[in-house]
Amino acid sequence: MNHNQEGLQDTGRTASNKLMVETSKTVKVLAPATVANLVCGFDVLGMCLEDPNDLMEVRLLDEKKIIIHSADGYPLPSDPMQNTAGAPLVEMINELDNNTGFEVIIHKKIKPGSGIGSSAASAAGAVVAANHLLGNIFTNTDLVRFAMFGEKVASGVKHADNIAPCIYGGITLIRSIHPLDIVPIPSPDLFVTIVHPQIEVRTKDARQILRKEVLLKDAIRQWGNIAGLVAGFMQNDTALIGRSLEDVIIEPVRSILIPGFDEVKRRCKEAGALGGGISGSGPSIFMLSTERETAVRVEAVMKEIYNSIGLDYNTYVTTINKTGVKIIND
Repeated sequence: MNHNQEGLQDTGRTASNKLMVETSKTVKVLAPATVANLVCGFDVLGMCLEDPNDLMEVRLLDEKKIIIHSADGYPLPSDPMQNTAGAPLVEMINELDNNTGFEVIIHKKIKPGSGIGSSAASAAGAVVAANHLLGNIFTNTDLVRFAMFGEKVASGVKHADNIAPCIYGGITLIRSIHPLDIVPIPSPDLFVTIVHPQIEVRTKDARQILRKEVLLKDAIRQWGNIAGLVAGFMQNDTALIGRSLEDVIIEPVRSILIPGFDEVKRRCKEAGALGGGISGSGPSIFMLSTERETAVRVEAVMKEIYNSIGLDYNTYVTTINKTGVKIIND
């Protein structure tokens, strides 16, 4: 059972707000990066990664306030309502009828604006850690509901395609956010290669350039790809996964913000990747492979392309994290 499911089953209802504080009043967690959209599933599909992770330390306070610290000097807003970790905790303590608060120390390893769920990691890590300190009185659905307030701080919109996999682990389908309906999907044993070109694409900006209307023929093709991708994951059908990793609505618009995108995608597939595309709003690009050797070969292609462009980058070769936010000490 997942660590944040130990208190109650995930029934979707809010837990009792009576505190059941653990002996330890401080906890550390690893909050993982995530890939949202998975190419064709804009705002409805997400995947949790083993690497990279933010390290977060959360301490229980006996007064109703939220304190945020940056452990490594990275500029993070100290006002809780302007902080992606703070805003969810404000929502959480507002549902507790006592003087309880939290102090949060964040070691930020997932760069904001990278497209691999930096804001979601802060939000999800904070609420999972806080819930642990409270004795796991909230369900996973509650935690996603709280953490979405962090995404609203980051992008102006409450969405769960990074939050849900970060909390649940693996791959998740967000069938609805009104009401919140999250469906965990079986995660195949695939390797994930990511390149993060060192430019920033703000989620808010990447949303503003999207078309407000789409052609029916494009919508039909996109629905087929989403259904095919989910079926591919559930059946562990890698060929179906590969041919379903196609986006005819969002990617053609957003890809213009990412130097080298078309070449990266084409050459990585030629190197053996099943497929991939923009991670979230970008600029990171992810590719899925069935073997580690292929994933490493794909990484070499990514490096070659960005070396030739003359743009700094980071790369990761990782796997799908099937547990989500991880508590590493009590």
